[in-house]
Amino acid sequence: MSFTQTESGHPRPSFIRTRIGLLTLLLLCGIQFLDVVDSSITNVAFPSIQRSLHFSQQNLQWVASGYLLTYGGFLLLGGRLADLLGRRRILVAGLGVFAVCSLAAGLAQTEGVLIGARVLQGVGAAMMAPAALSILTTTFHEGRDRNTALGAWGAISGLAAAAGVFLGGLLSEGPGWRWVFYVNVPLCLLALGAAFRLLSGTRKRAPLADFDTPGALLATGGMLLLVYGLIKAPDVGWGAARTIGILAAAAAMLLAFLANERRSPNPLIPLSIFKVKGLAAADTTWLIGMAGFFAMFFFLTLYMQEVLHFSPIQAGAAYLPVTACLALASGVASQLFSRIGTRPVIVVGALLSAGGIYYLSRIPLHGSYTSDLLPGLVIMAIGFGGMFVGVTTAANAGVPSNKAGLAAGLLSTSQQLGMALGLAILSAIATARTNQLLVAHTARPDALTSGYQRALLVCSIFVLSAAVIASRIPNARAAAQPLVVPEGAAEPELV
Repeated sequence: MSFTQTESGHPRPSFIRTRIGLLTLLLLCGIQFLDVVDSSITNVAFPSIQRSLHFSQQNLQWVASGYLLTYGGFLLLGGRLADLLGRRRILVAGLGVFAVCSLAAGLAQTEGVLIGARVLQGVGAAMMAPAALSILTTTFHEGRDRNTALGAWGAISGLAAAAGVFLGGLLSEGPGWRWVFYVNVPLCLLALGAAFRLLSGTRKRAPLADFDTPGALLATGGMLLLVYGLIKAPDVGWGAARTIGILAAAAAMLLAFLANERRSPNPLIPLSIFKVKGLAAADTTWLIGMAGFFAMFFFLTLYMQEVLHFSPIQAGAAYLPVTACLALASGVASQLFSRIGTRPVIVVGALLSAGGIYYLSRIPLHGSYTSDLLPGLVIMAIGFGGMFVGVTTAANAGVPSNKAGLAAGLLSTSQQLGMALGLAILSAIATARTNQLLVAHTARPDALTSGYQRALLVCSIFVLSAAVIASRIPNARAAAQPLVVPEGAAEPELV
């Protein structure tokens, strides 16, 4: 049996090698898979959903955007509530909301019901994700155990982003698009049963009499407006009064939130967390990197279906090598931290990923999957697997255990903001280029391909920028131990 060192120097068994430890890790990674896969699983199913419920083209985007809106908007609140009310309690509540809304989405007979279910489903995801990650970082606290656990978390997150497209195509062409949502229900019920058996709970709760209500309203409202403004900007125009007004209101609310946190005796988000070395750099790296990574999937899927005329299943299957490479790279990267540290893994991973996406930006009109897509996808996936697990480890290293939910919420918020920002900016770039060529009477496939090429080029620049920012992350050679909160502290450590 493998052993790790306690603070007193005595060896103790590795928790991750026990049956309960392994099952706990599988549960937490499974929950993260559910959260991330639902960000992309509907993309390939869009045509089927549109035909079935008679969606307008304008409203169809909200099947995906509605989920991203509330997922990103409520993450900070969800992470902090996990710290204050108990992590298992918030995780279980989130799973319940997610399951009910998934069932409602599958049963939807109108576009309004489906969009509403997706919006509320995002709230459930915003409760689940930071609670699960904070449980992981406070449960697997030994160096090697924590590195391995975070490596698995990173692998599952990357796998889910790629697998969502495949599963969406498989289900929509098989039993039908409704199973894109129905499949979540038994998985949530299984996770709920496992959560009560594997995760310890507590009857105590932090005192809420002085809960930072103004901070909660300002943070959540500001985040919702920011994500909404980014989602709508490509449709109404970046220079439109509506876009400027929404983004200005979001900025005002977030600035008011920061001012409130500085003077609040019990802030929702203690700004002292940013004193944790490397936290801000890791979160910023992830925000910029996800802006390029997520948008890349979006444009490549469109290219395969609109230009190469792949079926939904073919387009989804095209990403299977990505899932394998991501899993392999994440596993290898997590074992390198104790030898060379997190920073080289993140920087090299981002550079590789940027190179792979640049290769993909050269897609031709009559492209071949084997020569024009597969090499770039493999290089990108290898790099991104290392980058993902490295950033996740760096963003949680040294965080006090009673703020683990907050740190997880910050990282997840960076991810969702990056996804929304990347899609907004890059959709505008691709659309502008395509429209410019269509006005010049260029054939539609050529115009689309040129737009996708330009967007993918900018995707590679985003990920390259993430490599530069990552050079500011401290080079931890092992995941730092969570700081222990003194007995009697105002914010007790809860699970």
